[in-house]
Amino acid sequence: MTDTLTGYPRAKGWFAALGLILILAGAWLAASIQTSGGISVRDIRFAGTNGTTMSALLYVPRGATAATPAPGILAVHGYINSRETQDGFAIEFARRGYVVLAIDQTGHGYSGGKAFSNGFGGPDGLTYLRSLPMVDKGQIGLEGHSMGGWTVLAAAAAMPDAYRSIVLEGSSTGAPYAKDGSPAWPRNLALVYSLYDEFSGLMWDSPRAMDLAGSVKLQGVFGSGGAIEPGKLYGSIDAGTARVLYQPATTHPGDHISPAAIGHATDWFARTLKGGTPLPASDQLWYWKEVGTGIGLAGFVLLILGTFDLLLRSTPFRGLQAAAIPAVAERDTRWRRGMWLTTLVPVLLFFPTFIAIFLLLPATMVLPQTVTTQVALWALLCAGAGVLLRRFGPVPAPTPSSPWLAAVGIAVATVAVGYLAVFLVDRLFTTDLRLWILAVKWPSAWQWNIASIYLVPITIAYLVILRGVNGLMVQGDSAGRHYRTAITAMAGAFAGVFVLVYAGFFVTGTLVTGFDPLSTVIALQFVAILPVIAVIATFAWRRTGSHRAGALIVGLLVTLYVCAGTATQG
Repeated sequence: MTDTLTGYPRAKGWFAALGLILILAGAWLAASIQTSGGISVRDIRFAGTNGTTMSALLYVPRGATAATPAPGILAVHGYINSRETQDGFAIEFARRGYVVLAIDQTGHGYSGGKAFSNGFGGPDGLTYLRSLPMVDKGQIGLEGHSMGGWTVLAAAAAMPDAYRSIVLEGSSTGAPYAKDGSPAWPRNLALVYSLYDEFSGLMWDSPRAMDLAGSVKLQGVFGSGGAIEPGKLYGSIDAGTARVLYQPATTHPGDHISPAAIGHATDWFARTLKGGTPLPASDQLWYWKEVGTGIGLAGFVLLILGTFDLLLRSTPFRGLQAAAIPAVAERDTRWRRGMWLTTLVPVLLFFPTFIAIFLLLPATMVLPQTVTTQVALWALLCAGAGVLLRRFGPVPAPTPSSPWLAAVGIAVATVAVGYLAVFLVDRLFTTDLRLWILAVKWPSAWQWNIASIYLVPITIAYLVILRGVNGLMVQGDSAGRHYRTAITAMAGAFAGVFVLVYAGFFVTGTLVTGFDPLSTVIALQFVAILPVIAVIATFAWRRTGSHRAGALIVGLLVTLYVCAGTATQG
């Protein structure tokens, strides 16, 4: 819809109000669920090895006091995640009467140090959990997902008599990052390893996770002498040699939102720890917390759009308003060729770029986050390829001579309003804005510094990329078709390829991109993020006639999103 007098899109300022309402309502719901039944949740910091600042969420159920201590569980997220990723597990553990310490690994979230250092922070987390007066030190459980499993295994190796049982979710003993397992170590092990876990070759020498029962490495840990029967108890709980394998029908990141995976973990601790509150595995509420933070995440996008629209109508930024003039008269052969090149290049460059950076460019103080370096270089290569291939597609329309200073100002102001809301959610509700592995978090002071390193290259890349995307807009198209064009250009091939990859994975159990399972899992985020980028950029283009303001907003958002949500190695 446009203003009939000016041709300018009608005000969407109500987006900002609706976005803020969704953020607050979602945060309230999330906070209500994680504190249900009288549970208290506190954001804490404690000193680890060599004074390293460690961050955690501490869940304390009602009735857990120094006079009546409760069993405790150390819960740890995986690589390039944060403590909130374990919320489903932590909430259900706490509902069953366990004191839960969900830590940020070193170099992740709000914990200091480098990733992989100090036993990933596991020994420090276990030491702190055992120091709490409301925790029964004789009834301690350890639970970790993926690299979080190696974290709790590091704690178990450093303090072999300080826990009673352990749950590894999508993780493993032994190489590359943990002590070798045996029928006697670790104590009372439940392995929850999904049928479609992307990392089974790396962790258990099993090319297909559905064939895990036949893994010789795993059989050595179970002492089974043959194929392992899922669900069967091996060894003795009283002797500390108990072993059990569970295989829910989900993926490696799917463990976080799998009622089966969470239920297996709660059941195992009910069998191996004393003092908890018995509840059926099916009695779960955590997913409502996920609904709440997901609503908040959707509200964040609306808040960004609405704030931009309101600011654009204010006196300081009104000069940015201009009619959006599509560059293309019709969808001819040149347009189709340009669309195919624009959408295919990012997916074709993705794995070569991510693998090359991982192998050839280790993290340093200059480039301290490997994943952010991968994202930045990938975006720059996509931009460069777009420039080189532009002669094969439509020629972008000339950019209006809008003032750069105003474009920078409105981008910074828009993102600042969005992140102020993130800050308030963090401080008032002790949560963030997330849906599964997608999360917008308030960055730590160190992450703000890191963001300043990557902001310029990522923003330059999107200034180039989004000018090319806007150049695909066709004259006479409706607003809806403009958005569909941008989404297809940004994410069409990316989404299509990964739908095919996972369709094949679920049918055959073989991951075609198994040569780089980590980048495969990372790519799942971009299947969702790239369409959001397209929407924000198109919303801004339709109101300014230029790619600049939208690209600057996207550069800021992508940089902060990645820097706050990944690991720091340098």
